[in-house]
Amino acid sequence: MSKSSIAPRSKIRIRTIAGLCLAAMLTGTTVGHARDTVPTKNVLVDVDMLASGLDHPWGIEVLPDGAILVTERSGALRMLRDGRLSAPIGGVPEVATQGQGGLLDIALSNDFAGSRVLFLSYSIRGDGGFGTAIARATLSADGASLSDVREIFRMNQFTDVGRHFGSRIAVARDGNLFFTIGDRGEDERAQDMDDHAGAVLRITPDGGVPADNPFAKGGGAAELWSKGHRNPQGLDIDPETGVLYVAEHGARGGDEINLPKPGLNFGWPVISYGRHYSGAEIGVGTVAEGYEQPVHYWDPSIAPGGMAVYRGAMFPEWDGDLLIGALKFQMLVRLDLDDETGEVLSEERLFKGNYGRIRDVRVAPDGAVLMVTDEDNGAILRISRTPEALDD
Repeated sequence: MSKSSIAPRSKIRIRTIAGLCLAAMLTGTTVGHARDTVPTKNVLVDVDMLASGLDHPWGIEVLPDGAILVTERSGALRMLRDGRLSAPIGGVPEVATQGQGGLLDIALSNDFAGSRVLFLSYSIRGDGGFGTAIARATLSADGASLSDVREIFRMNQFTDVGRHFGSRIAVARDGNLFFTIGDRGEDERAQDMDDHAGAVLRITPDGGVPADNPFAKGGGAAELWSKGHRNPQGLDIDPETGVLYVAEHGARGGDEINLPKPGLNFGWPVISYGRHYSGAEIGVGTVAEGYEQPVHYWDPSIAPGGMAVYRGAMFPEWDGDLLIGALKFQMLVRLDLDDETGEVLSEERLFKGNYGRIRDVRVAPDGAVLMVTDEDNGAILRISRTPEALDD
């Protein structure tokens, strides 16, 4: 387990290429872009703004042909292709934009190239208030609409509280879905084994329960994988090792990186490295028997968003590292992991305060890193290796 330290902000050289044409972009015409060149610890990178004018973008995915799908929390799903941002894609399920809820994450099925199947997480209205749901759908060949849209999961207890919906999706090698749901702002629910809240969950691509889920035969809700999570908004599977990572918000301090494994309990709100916003202590302290310790935690909080394990040819210096978007301090955090033990060796803080709240992070097929900013005028950003050598 490690605790973070704050790195100094990097100086930035800016090379302006073109202004943004927001009105044209939103009608599907060509989008201009601007570029910043930024020195990092190991490599010089270019940051290109691919699109702007999005309404609180939350999740992104890259299609096999290089197009990008992006969700907007207010309920729209759009495609960025060849410099053009589409009109909203038809057929998206109705979402309840309540507080932190709305249209959230997106993930592609492993056989998307043939099936065109994708998955969405979103908040919905139901008996008792609001909750998190997962749907599967088929994207049309022209990318203009969804068909065969079907809800395959909805959480089992709704509430009027408008926060901590989660919700990230990660598709495993076997095609099953891992996804997250926060404690819904009612912290005791994270320790209720019959409640979907405060958990990492696992279902089949059709919404069934895998036979090897830890509570498939009883003892808790059948979809549960791990419990005791406060508000996990980062989730990814290392494509090389298969290790599942989750990043979650603490309260005042205590943001964590954890390794969810079947049946484990990560302690919220019994243990935590943070405090309540009032300043009061949480639970019994930082350690208690029967509860797992984080791989890494932050105090003060960084408010982690989406997360990706970096595996790509463009940045061999970052191979196997964790890239975490941060809403607070508006930055991308890189955690350098030991190849053998998985221990966090160091932390680098990139782009601090330069682009806004980083909500999601993805690694593109070419090894570039994609990010979205959770703003009224949200953007899609691409981080690539600059052709220039980093000065000594």
